[in-house]
Amino acid sequence: MSGKKSVVKYRKRYLFVSKKINFGNNSHRTMTNNFIQQSSLLQHLTIDAITLVQNYLAQLGYRAQIHFELEGCYRFENNGDQKLDFSLINQCLGELNIEGEIVCEYWRNQWEYVSLFNGQTPLKEAHNLQRVITKLPKLFQQLYGKKSAIETLIQPVVWSGDQGKLIAGSSQIFTNDTRAVHIPNAVQLNVSVLDSSGNNLIAEEGFGEYLQHCFLRTSLECCLLYLPEEAAFERLALKTRYGLAQELCSPVDISGGHQGSIALYKKLGKHNQKMGEEPLLYDSHNNVLSVQQNWKKTARIEHRLGAASIQYNPFINILYGLINVVDAVHAYEKDPHLLTDNFIPIALPQSLFTDKENVANLGAFDLFKDSTWFSDSMNFIEEKTTSVKVKNVIDCPIKLGDKIQQEILAKYQVSIVN
Repeated sequence: MSGKKSVVKYRKRYLFVSKKINFGNNSHRTMTNNFIQQSSLLQHLTIDAITLVQNYLAQLGYRAQIHFELEGCYRFENNGDQKLDFSLINQCLGELNIEGEIVCEYWRNQWEYVSLFNGQTPLKEAHNLQRVITKLPKLFQQLYGKKSAIETLIQPVVWSGDQGKLIAGSSQIFTNDTRAVHIPNAVQLNVSVLDSSGNNLIAEEGFGEYLQHCFLRTSLECCLLYLPEEAAFERLALKTRYGLAQELCSPVDISGGHQGSIALYKKLGKHNQKMGEEPLLYDSHNNVLSVQQNWKKTARIEHRLGAASIQYNPFINILYGLINVVDAVHAYEKDPHLLTDNFIPIALPQSLFTDKENVANLGAFDLFKDSTWFSDSMNFIEEKTTSVKVKNVIDCPIKLGDKIQQEILAKYQVSIVN
């Protein structure tokens, strides 16, 4: 069967993967081949789309800066409380041409991949994170296996990843209670926009607020993109379900401001700290004596809702971020004095799929399936762009935005082989 025919057949007949299905050997082999083919097709389409949007923004005189942060954990064979030196693994990342580094995070054995601001394009940033997700477990095992670091976890929740209970009113001091703490791991998208002179528009009055509102407005219908597996929704319920509200600071809904799940950082950060502080003067012991605040340089939108997962697709989420940037730029081109309405926080879905007994509350899959913003916006950019010709992987009159949305949905469907 040719590749083209198998994809067409794949789309015609499907079954939702909301329950376990037993397949015969031949069916399982065909299903696997279809998944590989679908993943490759989606990759090509999304890379083409990112390139197209980057060029479209450049034609308008703007450049988006998008950077990732990814949290994960590692486990020791003897459950010891060891600390790893990440200098070796960061050296490897540099040799792999990945602009980022691994640093320690808050919880025991938790790490964070932090993107470095080296001027990389959003497309290069997507390639960076994709390589981190695929290569990091092998690098941890190769470099730290002798220290009994036996498992690297890139998943929404690390169950019983640590233990302890904070003293009431404290964010650092623990009691003697050794109850289990289930660690939520996030993928964070940091977004800023530069004009033709290199000025950060997030610092402009109105633009940052408007771009934040764009993300707030589209995050519910597109939550399938950044919450790609069922465990991602369990992560959202950790605080209330396990009484960990004091210990965990991960977001649970779509909210704005500078402390919400989609935060606008200008002069103040999440913890009300001053943004963009740079040392000016040191003493003889290398202690900072004075600082200056260059908050305009670091002003950004932080989309903090994403769940760490090997199923997280950096290319799709970069594209999602870029399309929101285009929406804000279009509004800014019409009127630089942008105004936004107040946003009331809204709940995220409780599951990947809609519960048949509660169809009024759609799951992430159906929310995205019923949405037209993502596909229509991408189709519009495709129509407006003339300098970049997108290669059609499948000869089909369907527009690029529609194709990508179809392929994203196909990831959660299983073909039925006659």
